[in-house]
Amino acid sequence: MTIEIKDATSRSEWDGFVAKREEANFLQSWDFYEFHLARGKKVVRRLIYDGGVIVGAYAGVAETAKRGTYLAIAGGPIVDWNKKTLVKKIFEDIKEQGKNSGCVFVRVRPQLELSDNSLKLMRELGLRRAPMFLSVEYAGILDLHKTEEEILTNASQGFRRKLRKAEKAGITIETSTDPEIVKTFYALEIRHAKRQGFVAFSEDFLYKQFAAFAKNNEVIMYTAKLDNEILAQNFMIFYGNEASYHYGVSSDLGTKYSAAPLLHLAAMEEARKRKIMRYNLWGIVGTDETSHRFYGVSEFKRSFGCAEFKYTPAHDLILNPLKYKITKIIELVRKKVRHL
Repeated sequence: MTIEIKDATSRSEWDGFVAKREEANFLQSWDFYEFHLARGKKVVRRLIYDGGVIVGAYAGVAETAKRGTYLAIAGGPIVDWNKKTLVKKIFEDIKEQGKNSGCVFVRVRPQLELSDNSLKLMRELGLRRAPMFLSVEYAGILDLHKTEEEILTNASQGFRRKLRKAEKAGITIETSTDPEIVKTFYALEIRHAKRQGFVAFSEDFLYKQFAAFAKNNEVIMYTAKLDNEILAQNFMIFYGNEASYHYGVSSDLGTKYSAAPLLHLAAMEEARKRKIMRYNLWGIVGTDETSHRFYGVSEFKRSFGCAEFKYTPAHDLILNPLKYKITKIIELVRKKVRHL
């Protein structure tokens, strides 16, 4: 094994490897880090070669905070985790890149199913469980090898009832890949956030993200309307073998008329056209977590009849133990206050 690890400079080379990996999604796509660059962030993108052949990749963004900078690697690295010697070399490089970026720690949430073996591997690599999450750790997944009819058969009666209600109301679905559509999404998000009690993303954050993916036809905004009034919108990303329900917002009227199922069915149809066979509904919480602020939306996602997938949770590679202790205390308090 002759391993060489270098900075990635070619989008085609990067996505040529990452997008073909079964487990990968947009979290390790080239354009997700173009978005971070547009925000003025420092980005690390590294390709791993064995004898000139790409065998791994990882991308991360240096996130700055008053308590210290950290390198966030969500959904990566992309590698065969059974090749432990290779994995160890990659994490040695991750550690070095974190130091070079002036980080207190590196936070990794791998695209790896949770198991006793995955947790053991994290420990063997010198990582410890992070006090806060990094991207989704528990997701609802739909298999798009199933037809729409099969998915609806497996969905709950409540879901099918909402779908019939939306169809009967005459709700129409529109699509857009123009970043300007983010203006309407943001306006609806502000109302949605006030109703649900969460902090909305800024318009600039959403616009730059949509624009980064729009350049290469990897994003679509789905809009549900009734009598020309916007009821709900879904921000969908299509990358590799996964369609990702990234963000969704709705109005009171959208909830009343149950517009969301129609948006998802339209996105599933698009995914099949692109030969994408995995539809990720993203974050859900346990059925017993009734006090969690995402419990309601989790039950809605379960109504699709989705399979539940648990990723190996975020783990930290500590580079500065003293400063990390401060970070851990702050994050544990924040987690409790936000009911996460």
